[in-house]
Amino acid sequence: MSGFSPGDPFLADCPARLAVEVIADKWTVVVLYGLSKGPVRHGELIELIGGISRKILTQTLRRLEAHGLIRRHAYAEAPPRVEYELTSLGATLIEPIHMLTEWARANGDAVLDALDADPVSVAHSD
Repeated sequence: MSGFSPGDPFLADCPARLAVEVIADKWTVVVLYGLSKGPVRHGELIELIGGISRKILTQTLRRLEAHGLIRRHAYAEAPPRVEYELTSLGATLIEPIHMLTEWARANGDAVLDALDADPVSVAHSD
């Protein structure tokens, strides 16, 4: 017996599983944290995050908007200006992201040490 019951977030039909899948994406946490200080433009996010392509950032922003975590605001200006900001729902993730960041700071070296110590098990974990 697995110990899981209906409504558990790991079951396929649970809405919580969708929420976990959304925030588990590679760039979601970084983008949300990048928006945590207030509205930011697309190009500013590219610079702030680093290592993310414009295409992937656009896809990530669209997905987060569709899931109600961010809001896109297009200003009627020439040239056009678009800003992204957290919704109240998205803002509820900043404290958990901060906690995860603190865990990563405290344990990042241990994770790297484990990778260095046993590369065979890492290769087979996929």
